[in-house]
Amino acid sequence: SVTACSSLASNLSRCFTTTVSGFINPRRRFQGERESVSERMIRTILLFLVVFVVGTTQVHTQLIPPARRDGFVYPPGHRADPDTILIEAFFDPVCPDSRDAWSPLKKAIQHYGSRVALLLHLLPLPYHDNAYVTSRALHIVNTLNTSATFILLEGFFEHQAMFYNAQTQLLSRPAVVDRIVKLGEVTLGNSYQSVLKSGFRDTKSDRATRVSFKYSASSGVYGTPTFYVNGFVLSDAPSDFGGWRKIIDPLVQPHEGEIQDNLVSFI
Repeated sequence: SVTACSSLASNLSRCFTTTVSGFINPRRRFQGERESVSERMIRTILLFLVVFVVGTTQVHTQLIPPARRDGFVYPPGHRADPDTILIEAFFDPVCPDSRDAWSPLKKAIQHYGSRVALLLHLLPLPYHDNAYVTSRALHIVNTLNTSATFILLEGFFEHQAMFYNAQTQLLSRPAVVDRIVKLGEVTLGNSYQSVLKSGFRDTKSDRATRVSFKYSASSGVYGTPTFYVNGFVLSDAPSDFGGWRKIIDPLVQPHEGEIQDNLVSFI
């Protein structure tokens, strides 16, 4: 992390300063004499090398991409071709606005069928105490059954109040996880109890949730819900099905006109 790298650089800097001072003139440290110009240059060069090495390591760490693209595809299994209109949504499972935005978005995706696809990203907001752990549960379930991911998401939305800050402020993290496991069992079936329990002990789900957060941050997203359509952010997000139709209809109709023209030309 940036903090760790800064701390490492600071510690190495102090170490080099002490070492170089003693190496250049051990007696001078105790006599209080000033450093010569050459000694200051040597010290500066060494400190520059320390910062450069630490900074280079930090940059290489940040640029390592994940093994797979972030996000959950809806409908599950849908494969988008170049003509598919791609909606990217950034949701927080315990965000009331994300909950309210899901139903009209889902209706729009179903309305347009194969012409439109959704890629759902998770952005666990830091001021929602249980955003991260609920997001992690969705990653756990997704590894087993991609269809179950959205069923559990809707379960979180339906019972969202169970995970609000005020309702869980006196609960420990294991108690909150236990509540999530029980909700998953009720929503998805008894077989998911062991899946969720083992998933929370596995670091893979933790890493996947971190990737989701970092992807959202690197995309400039800081609030939920946020929507992109074909790579362009919607500054005024639709609040109902009619709002989505106003955005998507003009994108679908030109393509349908091209198909009709090609058909007439062929005949």
